Amino acid sequence: MSIRFSGHESFPCRYAWLPKAVAALAAKRELFADEEKAMEELGVGKNMVRSIRFWVEATGMAAISQSGGLAATETGLAILGPDGFDPYLEDIQTLWIIHWNLASNVRDPLFAWSFLFSRWQDPDFTESSVLKVFDREAQAQSKKLSPITLQQHFQVFLHTYVPTRGRKAEIAEDNLDCPLTELDLIVKIGERDAPSGSHRSESVFAFRRDEKPSISAPLFAYCLNDYWEKMLPNEKTVSVRSIATGMNSPGQIFKLSEEDTQERLIQLNDATSGSLQYSASTALNQVKRVHNIDRARLLRRIYN
Repeated sequence: MSIRFSGHESFPCRYAWLPKAVAALAAKRELFADEEKAMEELGVGKNMVRSIRFWVEATGMAAISQSGGLAATETGLAILGPDGFDPYLEDIQTLWIIHWNLASNVRDPLFAWSFLFSRWQDPDFTESSVLKVFDREAQAQSKKLSPITLQQHFQVFLHTYVPTRGRKAEIAEDNLDCPLTELDLIVKIGERDAPSGSHRSESVFAFRRDEKPSISAPLFAYCLNDYWEKMLPNEKTVSVRSIATGMNSPGQIFKLSEEDTQERLIQLNDATSGSLQYSASTALNQVKRVHNIDRARLLRRIYN
């Protein structure tokens, strides 16, 4: 496992990038092999080409192929391809899938996403409190990273979910194109004094922990199945507690309460045609895998 603090070139992902990259990769697998040609094809500069490549891979819409190049994944083509379910990012469930893929990455996790969604325990956070922990964790992993690198990584994370507003409350142009801001998953809740010596205040943020009705039963089932395959591939049953609070679990990644998670599990039988079944008892509430699931079919049910 290689935890990543950089690679995004300090750009949050923008609206047009993923659909444009998947469409281009569907027609030309070696798109990113030549940066000059990729700049011409995508109509952006070199740093943005590198950022687009980073995001299309980090979101699971593309992956390294057997030939060593970058190719659109089956999921990427199914959702964002020319004949995909949502080629223009118009369905909020697509945004939840993108968020899920970013925050639950096991092979090459993005540090801010992995740590803040699955391991951060405080009810809120500020830039200074996060950077203090980032520095400690980087040192624990023997990574020599500058304060600027850590700050840029946090800022990219933050502006993936929180739009930057100007003096007249308009959304700044650079952040208008970050699709995951629509999820309203991170909200500003106030300000507090920054650490002593800085003579300034800083914004305080918190995760929105309400029911999130835009996460449909099929979408929740799709992500639960993905979590199961990544984290507990040899288990036939999984407890509700693990699904609600486990590392990289749907409850953690979507910031759902254990009660709301349990309510969603009641719908699993219908959402998976009986492949995953929820059972409740006085001893243990759990989900049982009855049949293997066709991921493509489960993905299709999200949009049908």
